[in-house]
Amino acid sequence: MNTEGWAVSVPRGYRVGDWRVGRPIATGSWASVYLGVRDGERATRSALKFLPTGTVTRRQLRYLREMTQREIRLHSRLRHSRLIRLRETLVVDDAENPELDGACVLVMDLAERSLADLIRAGVPVPDAPRLITEICEGIAYMHAEKWVHGDLKPNNVLMMADGSIRLADFGLTTEMDGTHGYLPPVGSTDHVPPERWGESVSERGHAVRVSADVWALGVTACQLLTGHLPFSAPTARARYVAAVEYAAGERPLTLPVSLPEGWRSWVGDCLTPDARDRPTAARQLYRARVLAGTVEASPRRTGTRMATAMAAALLVFAGASGAGMVTPSVADPFGRWLRSDSDIPPEYRALIVEAGTMCGEPGLSPALVAGILKAESDFDAKLFDVAKNEYGIARWTPSVLRYYLPTGRRDVVPTPPLSPEDSIPAVGRYLCVRLPLLAGVPGDPGLLGAAAFRSSDDVIRRENGVPERFRSFVERVRKHRAEYQP
Repeated sequence: MNTEGWAVSVPRGYRVGDWRVGRPIATGSWASVYLGVRDGERATRSALKFLPTGTVTRRQLRYLREMTQREIRLHSRLRHSRLIRLRETLVVDDAENPELDGACVLVMDLAERSLADLIRAGVPVPDAPRLITEICEGIAYMHAEKWVHGDLKPNNVLMMADGSIRLADFGLTTEMDGTHGYLPPVGSTDHVPPERWGESVSERGHAVRVSADVWALGVTACQLLTGHLPFSAPTARARYVAAVEYAAGERPLTLPVSLPEGWRSWVGDCLTPDARDRPTAARQLYRARVLAGTVEASPRRTGTRMATAMAAALLVFAGASGAGMVTPSVADPFGRWLRSDSDIPPEYRALIVEAGTMCGEPGLSPALVAGILKAESDFDAKLFDVAKNEYGIARWTPSVLRYYLPTGRRDVVPTPPLSPEDSIPAVGRYLCVRLPLLAGVPGDPGLLGAAAFRSSDDVIRRENGVPERFRSFVERVRKHRAEYQP
């Protein structure tokens, strides 16, 4: 393959570190990827990603440096089976070859192809539901760790030799600072959400939120399921204008007719015009698993229906309290979720049911939430543990709780005391985000979630189960969950 015009042209057989450059694989605007071979008793193959150095302008060089730093920083902090692995980082030392001298080389796991190689116009990609689910696993993990991919598209999703996928190309990845991160004014027009260029620009770039990845997830899923982009037009610019007009309410969303009915709603939700109303990647992961047939759907009340049901139950409960003599079903409107004769304080039962039914994630239940609260604080809403910086009924650390408060309240770290009205629903939001990330770890999903609540999902995945130091806590949660289950 002729590499003339590539971002970095490297001759076959060129040596960098212990690696010998083989066939060219792919190139983009800023980097080129080649096969790398390390000879020995067992020959090792890798992907060598070359980023150029002195052949670009000073402004371009600054972008390249920042993109390289972003990619290396992410690989140093995140580990997940759905993220491509960085083996080592090298710098070319070749003064006689100024076009390569000083170039950064990322040595990465070798993939078979990108998902873009599988997409054909009007033809669904085989096994698309599984591929979408695995993309969701990677994105949900990144979001849970407070990172935004920033450039999700089929070209940046790689298929390995065993058919599994890995997210790659993290040059536009950003770590969130509060509710958003910052990216330079670049990106794939077909996969960037309409609000991206409307964000204010600062020295750090455009503000970007996790909802941008969810939009790109919907576009990518539509391509895999139908072979078409969701906005039909002959050029990328025209398709972007169509997306902007849709987001402004000037035209309807017309998805390809070949999109399966269940996935039509899934993709449409990802493409919700208002970024604040888009579902989380963790929620889309659960729905993708249901649509792919890998988990069973759980009954779930959401939005207004859930709020209405809760309000009605509270009114019935209040009326029953004043009446004195009532039937058990009326006296305890939460009896279908929590035992009526338990030690759960009555004033917290509605909040616990709300938290435990917040999503259909396997393992989440009101009894589990109650068990966690019992083990954490014995339902003490006034708990004040300054030494551990933990407060309230769920022992939240304020700087962590902020990320699990309702949208619009996450910019400010809450100040103790932490109310049950904030603390208890936040347990449900936490578990809805974290439980999908524990899929594949052996054990009871709910108890794994409890262990993650006390430590982190990263710890549980690394240990492939509940670590010894948290087993006493988890055993208490298990015992109380059984006591509270009707």
